[in-house]
Amino acid sequence: MSEQTKSDTGVQPAILILTPVKDAQAHFDRYFRLLERLSYPAARLSLGMLESDSADGTFEEAERRLAALAGRYRRLGIWKRDFGFRIPAQMPRWAPAMQIPRRTILAKSRNHLLMRALDDEDWVLWIDVDLEDYPADILERLLSHGKDILQPHCVKSPGGDTFDLNAWTGEGTPMSELRGEKLVRLNSVGGTMLLVRANLHRDGLIFPPFFYGRASAAIRPQHPLFGHAAGEIETEGLGIMARDMGVQCWGLPNLEIIHR
Repeated sequence: MSEQTKSDTGVQPAILILTPVKDAQAHFDRYFRLLERLSYPAARLSLGMLESDSADGTFEEAERRLAALAGRYRRLGIWKRDFGFRIPAQMPRWAPAMQIPRRTILAKSRNHLLMRALDDEDWVLWIDVDLEDYPADILERLLSHGKDILQPHCVKSPGGDTFDLNAWTGEGTPMSELRGEKLVRLNSVGGTMLLVRANLHRDGLIFPPFFYGRASAAIRPQHPLFGHAAGEIETEGLGIMARDMGVQCWGLPNLEIIHR
């Protein structure tokens, strides 16, 4: 294990794993199985969830699952915050008309969860509930780079196309075009799996629920959805905000995680 995964006291850093959820019951078996497979000591991990606007009993099932894990992890927490937002039936979540309202609510849910869950942890790992697979030693591998904000490459299948297109460099280059490079600078990050030094959140780094960075040289001059330099929102907005705070975001094109 790299020395960078340990604090000055020799104790492995405490990590808070945060996941906002909505209508997520169908994903819980795999989500918790992947967490339990992690090689990082469970006693140094805390888990936090925020449930919003579900219609399938997600909150109650999350409560039950977390209660069953009492004693295994450092801390456990589940909170509820409804926003009254639902995507109309028959409309996919990636429909252009849904992007601004959907990602505004997602940013708010991330921030609400962060403010409720963060205690004394050294790092925050944001992770989607519907990931299909990731290496058991993913935390050790991420921490070994010693970067303040770092993410693996979220793909649709091993060696396949990038799933998380919110992570890009330049004027929108995705990580699939950066394979072969061990570590790359990113302008923007995604949230399928994202490691953030906890003190950055304490210093004010959030997920903007509005378009952030209109005057920043880092935003895309032509937004792929809105056609103009609107700024960036949610995880992409966090990337631009981090830059404004003097912090570089990084990506690992060859460290893949799989999304459904």
